[in-house]
Amino acid sequence: MCRSSHIFQNSMPLFVVFLQFFIFRLIVSQTTQNINVLLINEENNALAEKSFEIAKEYVRRNPSLGLAIEPVIVVGNRSDAKTFLENVCRKYNDMLSSKKTPHVVLDFTMTGVGSETIKSFTAALALPTISGSFGQTGDLRQWRSLNANQTKFLLQVMPPADILPESIRAIVTKQDITNAAIIFDELFVMDHKYKSLLQNIPTRHVITPVKSFNKEDIKTQLRSLRELDIVNFFIVGSLRTIKNVLDAADENQYFGRKTAWFAFSLDKGDITCGCKDATIVYMRPTPDAKSRDRLGKIKTTYSMNGEPEITSAFYFDLSLRTFLAVKSLLDSGKWPNNMKYITCDDYDGKNTPNRTLDLKLAFQEVKETPTYAPFYIPGDDPMNGRSYMEFSTDLSAVTVKDGASIGSKALGTWKAGLNSPLSLTDSDNMSDYSAQLVYRVVTVEQQPFIIRDDNAPKGFKGYCIDLIEEIRQIVKFDYEVTLSPDGNFGTMDENGNWNGIIKELIEKRADIALTSLSVMAERENVVDFTVPYYDLVGITIMMKLPRTPTSLFKFLTVLENDVWLSILAAYFFTSFLMWVFDKWSPYSYQNNREKYKDDEEKREFTLKECLWFCMTSLTPQGGGEAPKNLSGRLLAATWWLFGFIIIASYTANLAAFLTVSRLDTPIESLDDLSKQYKIQYAPLNGSAAMTYFERMAAIEVRFYEIWKEMSLNDSLSDVERAKLAVWDYPVSDKYSKMWQAMKEAGLPNSIEEAVQRVRDSKSSSEGFAWLGDATDVRYYVLTSCDLQMVGDEFSRKPYAIAVQQGSPLKDQFNNAILQLLNRRRLEKLKENWWNNNPKAMKCEKQDDQSDGISIQNIGGVFIVIFMGIGLACITLGVEYWWYKWRRSPIVRDVTQVEPAKSTRNNIGNFVKGEGFTFRSRNFGLSDLKPKF
Repeated sequence: MCRSSHIFQNSMPLFVVFLQFFIFRLIVSQTTQNINVLLINEENNALAEKSFEIAKEYVRRNPSLGLAIEPVIVVGNRSDAKTFLENVCRKYNDMLSSKKTPHVVLDFTMTGVGSETIKSFTAALALPTISGSFGQTGDLRQWRSLNANQTKFLLQVMPPADILPESIRAIVTKQDITNAAIIFDELFVMDHKYKSLLQNIPTRHVITPVKSFNKEDIKTQLRSLRELDIVNFFIVGSLRTIKNVLDAADENQYFGRKTAWFAFSLDKGDITCGCKDATIVYMRPTPDAKSRDRLGKIKTTYSMNGEPEITSAFYFDLSLRTFLAVKSLLDSGKWPNNMKYITCDDYDGKNTPNRTLDLKLAFQEVKETPTYAPFYIPGDDPMNGRSYMEFSTDLSAVTVKDGASIGSKALGTWKAGLNSPLSLTDSDNMSDYSAQLVYRVVTVEQQPFIIRDDNAPKGFKGYCIDLIEEIRQIVKFDYEVTLSPDGNFGTMDENGNWNGIIKELIEKRADIALTSLSVMAERENVVDFTVPYYDLVGITIMMKLPRTPTSLFKFLTVLENDVWLSILAAYFFTSFLMWVFDKWSPYSYQNNREKYKDDEEKREFTLKECLWFCMTSLTPQGGGEAPKNLSGRLLAATWWLFGFIIIASYTANLAAFLTVSRLDTPIESLDDLSKQYKIQYAPLNGSAAMTYFERMAAIEVRFYEIWKEMSLNDSLSDVERAKLAVWDYPVSDKYSKMWQAMKEAGLPNSIEEAVQRVRDSKSSSEGFAWLGDATDVRYYVLTSCDLQMVGDEFSRKPYAIAVQQGSPLKDQFNNAILQLLNRRRLEKLKENWWNNNPKAMKCEKQDDQSDGISIQNIGGVFIVIFMGIGLACITLGVEYWWYKWRRSPIVRDVTQVEPAKSTRNNIGNFVKGEGFTFRSRNFGLSDLKPKF
């Protein structure tokens, strides 16, 4: 008795232990939920399966969770969808056969046909599913059309590798990056991001996988990207991939101010490369401060050492959260008791079970501490494509010299999100690590807007260069200028294909089109235009400037030379006859001195006097006293009549001659040009002016065809036909005729050719006229004195800067141009390049009909008077010299001379001296000596 009591006493502690253990197991067995999980994974996603196993082990070691996981794992090849589905269906049917129906499907497939097949499988059989596949809203094609109930149990959470590339969008937006190359490796799936990543952002970009790990292949790949004028490179991948790409870039010498490099990795650790001198902006995730202790514990306790660390933590948390969500539904009784399952073979396309399970709410309400970062699950539908791990990243600038990292500078952070912005410590610091913003400007040389100048900083100068310089002071960028390959502004052919600078913008070989580019409707369909920077400019006519010939002795050209010679001959002949008549007429003064001795005017018509009389008779002064004899007077009257007719005719012809020379009526409008045939005319081949005339002619032809079709329509009634019965065609064919004339004249292929054809014109009424942009015509008229602009402008359009469609430069340039307008800077530019243009010619003013006779045409008269004055002065000198020095007379006393015998008393006295006899008249010779 005592012995047995002793034994009982000794066994009491052991009994108590067993009792306690039994009670504990009883309690646990009452709250533990057995969860059947169908895990579907890809062959190349072993990290996810390992994290699932760690989550299962975590549940096993923590019985307080009340969970028991019984998994069935299927691993398949994403490219072999058929075999993959067969394996899944076999495993699934086995679970149904063994009465272990899956509570949930964990879908760890990443992308591709295999992943879409699993989505189709779960949707068709209505299996509650939590997926960790890649894809944003609408990217999971088999889950696009889920109904309201299905969106509550067919759920997807994006993995970190799917959300990290979204930071590229934040950087591109923040830095206004206009071009980008995104290079990724096998750890990232970017198929669905080709359109969505930079959607609605005007950034020319290429998304491409790393071709291989061979350095030469990567160098070739980088060269092909660089040939596309890409200067911003984004590497998304492992640290190994980043190193390989950076080493290849270094050998290609792609580091410097004109390129920018960004690296994104889920790996821990720092960037390494053999770069000589490189700076890389590096982004990597960091665990939440609240989760770091748990992460360290899980890694230590459960050997969760897979890399990337964040990916392991994601699949761990996704698995554990799924387990807890299902348990919550089971514990709360919200899990249907009569859950219906059908096999793959039973599915006929119409018998999908109807579920009312709200797995989404349960998944959302799980309170388990996250291992790396919390999950973001939107409260509203849909959840798929919008849920992700909301981790944080560090952004830093890493500088590498000679293969060694010499420093890292923190730039900011980024919190994972689909539209999450960068949080920078200093925006200016970030801008220092961007590629120098160099826009490609394509242009067409056209003075004074674009002028080639090798000494200019950009190789060009002109109005547009000054304009872009003003804009860059506001927008802050650099640029390089190239000429359009074909030299054209941009026209569309019959097939809708463009040429010129418009083509360069469309094919994204240029960022800006800068020249005197007109805004046209068809151009606005393919490119964007800024607000106009120049006034409305139309088409106008350039012609040769008519030159009125000038001559100082133009008054002599009124009469022909033979007329002048005839007048001169008549003058001398009449003067000679007058002398003869006066000498031989008995009634002349010199033969009747006594008769006319009392007359106040006594004029002896010597030959000299006759010449003088005839000359002065042609002037308003008159010839003076006429001859006394009747024959002489009759001859004088005849000369006066002759002179009156000659002077009147000369005056009338001089006035008419000077007037007609200025009445050369030029072409004054397009209508005038179209109505004549002596002057050929044409626009520049391929120009906007050519397009205008070609289209106007085509419209006229089309109208004519419509009118003709209407007129010849047999279905018309008599009344309708009578309304169309007109004698003349009701629409003008002006442009059709002009276009035909232009084609016959030949369209010049360059402005220089057009201007030369104008200059080669014989006159303003015969030759060639060029129809071109008013600014071109105005500039050539400004810089030359032999050209003129004729008529008013027509088809007026503004000049503007063109950019690629959707480019942010449009709004930036609009703002800058408006600022320049408000500050009147554009008026200053116009003043500089038009009014103050150094090439502007100072041309002589042409005679105008409203002006008087110019000195060039009448100046010979002044030369004549000055020549006459000069000749008179010379004559005076000769007279003075002759009479004073050469003909000094010897004066004698006439009273001492014996008078000779008088023979003619009425004539005078004859004086006879030694050896000679002379007749002395009372001339007062005694007074000659004192006068000299």
